[in-house]
Amino acid sequence: MNPKTVIKLLSYVMLFMALLMILPLLIAHYHGEEEAYNAFLTTEAFLAFTAILILLYLRGEESVSQLSIKDSYIFVTLTWVTVTFFGAIPYFMTEETMSFAESFFETMSGFTTTGATAIPNIDEKPMSILFWRNMTNWIGGMGIIVLFVALLPAVGVRGTALVGAETVGPTKDKLTPQIHSTAVALWLIYLVLTLAQTLLLLLGGLSLFDASTISFGTIAAAGFAPRSGSIAAYDSHYVEWICTIFMFLSGTNFALFFKLLQRKYKRVLRDGEFRLYLELIVVFSILVSINLFMNGLANLTDSIRLGFFHVVSFITTTGFSSTNYSTWPMFSQIVLFILLFIGGCAGSAGGGIKVIRVKVLYLMGVNAMTKRIHPNAVTNIKVGDNAIDAQTGSSIAGFIGLYLITLFGGTLVISLSGRDFLTCFTGVLLTLGNNGVGIGTLGTTECFDQFSSFFLWVFSFLMLVGRLEIFTVYSLFTRRFWTR
Repeated sequence: MNPKTVIKLLSYVMLFMALLMILPLLIAHYHGEEEAYNAFLTTEAFLAFTAILILLYLRGEESVSQLSIKDSYIFVTLTWVTVTFFGAIPYFMTEETMSFAESFFETMSGFTTTGATAIPNIDEKPMSILFWRNMTNWIGGMGIIVLFVALLPAVGVRGTALVGAETVGPTKDKLTPQIHSTAVALWLIYLVLTLAQTLLLLLGGLSLFDASTISFGTIAAAGFAPRSGSIAAYDSHYVEWICTIFMFLSGTNFALFFKLLQRKYKRVLRDGEFRLYLELIVVFSILVSINLFMNGLANLTDSIRLGFFHVVSFITTTGFSSTNYSTWPMFSQIVLFILLFIGGCAGSAGGGIKVIRVKVLYLMGVNAMTKRIHPNAVTNIKVGDNAIDAQTGSSIAGFIGLYLITLFGGTLVISLSGRDFLTCFTGVLLTLGNNGVGIGTLGTTECFDQFSSFFLWVFSFLMLVGRLEIFTVYSLFTRRFWTR
C-alpha cells in the first residue's frame, strides 16, 4: 500500500470539489444570501489551499497510476468521507440550530442518494443551500469516482480498480475498451436524461430552479426535493407522471441505454434483469392501484397514478412521495415495504439489494431444491442470456448475508435510542438501502432530527456502507486487508 499516492489523489478530489461549489456560490451571490455565500467561499478557499499545498509537497512522488486494489478501496472510502465532511460545512455555517452531525448526515444522505433528511423546515432554507443539497444527489447518483475518472484522465490513474471499488458486484458493464471512455459515456447518458426531464418539467410550468433540482433528485434516484412536501407540493399530475417515467429510467442499468444507442434492441429486450424489473413494477403497480380503488381512497385514474408513482419510487429507492401513503391499506404498505429490499437494477442509480441479486438468490434456492430431489442433476443459473458462474453466485449470497446482518445489527444499535421497533428498523432499512422514505412515521411525517448526534453518525455510516455496497467499506475492518 502507498498512503502518499492515496493522499495525492484525495487532493485532486478536493480541488474538484472546490470547483463544484462554484455554482451554489454564484446562486448565493445572485440571490443576496450573504451568509451562504461566505460559507461556500470559505469552504472552497480552504479546499483549494489545502489541496494545492499537498500537491506541491508530493510533486516529486511516483505516478498515481501505481495504485493497488487495497489502495483503491482506501481511496474510494476516504473520498466519500472527505467530500461529505467538506460538503457539510456550508450547512453547518448557515444553520445555527444544525449540529455538525446533522450537517454530515444531510450531506452523506445527498451524496449516497439516500434522500433521508434531518431538516424539518426545508422550505425556509436559502436557495443556494437547497441547490447544493440536490446537487450532491446528482453527483452521487452516477458515482463520485466515475465522475472523477471521466473528467480527470490527466491524473493518470488506472480507473478500473477505482470504479470497481465504488460499485462492487454485478455492476456497470464495460461499454468501451477503456474505462475512461466508459465513464464518459455513462455520464453523458446521465446528463442527457437530466436535461430531458428538466425541459419537460419546465414545460409543465415549474421554475428553472424547481425543475433542475427535482431532476437532480430523480435521475440520481435520490429523492431530495426543494420543498418539504416533496412532489405533492406541486399538486400536478403532469409532474408526477414525468417523475414516474424518469424514476423508472434511473432505476434501469445505464448500460442498456448505451446498447439502445448502438441499436442493439434485442439485447435490451432479452436482458433478464430489466425484464424482471419491468414485470415487478407493472404487477405491483396494478395490485396497489386495485387495492386503493377497491378501498375507495381514489378514483380509478388517480389510483393508477398513485400506484405507479409510489411503486416506482420505492423500487428505485428514489423516495419521492405525492401523498401520505402511511394512511393506505396495509396490503399496499406491505408491497412498498417489500420493494424497499429489492432496489433497482445493477448499474443504475438506485440503491437496495438490486433486482439481479434477488433473482439469482431465488434461482440458487430452486437449484438447491432440485439437487436434493435429483442429486446427480446438472444445474446452472441464467438471468436472461447471461450465465451466472459459481464465483458470482457466491459473491451475491455473501453480499445479501452481510446486508441482512448489517440491517439487524444496525437496528439493535439504533434501538438504544429508545424509539419503537418500527422506527428503528425503518431508519436502518432506509439508510442502508439508500432510500429516504419508508413505512411508518419516519420519512413521511417525521424526519431524522429526532435522533441524537451519536445515532446520526451511525446512520451516516450505514448510508456509506450501503452506497459502496458493503464489501469496500467492510474490507477495511478486516485483519487480512492490512496484512501483506
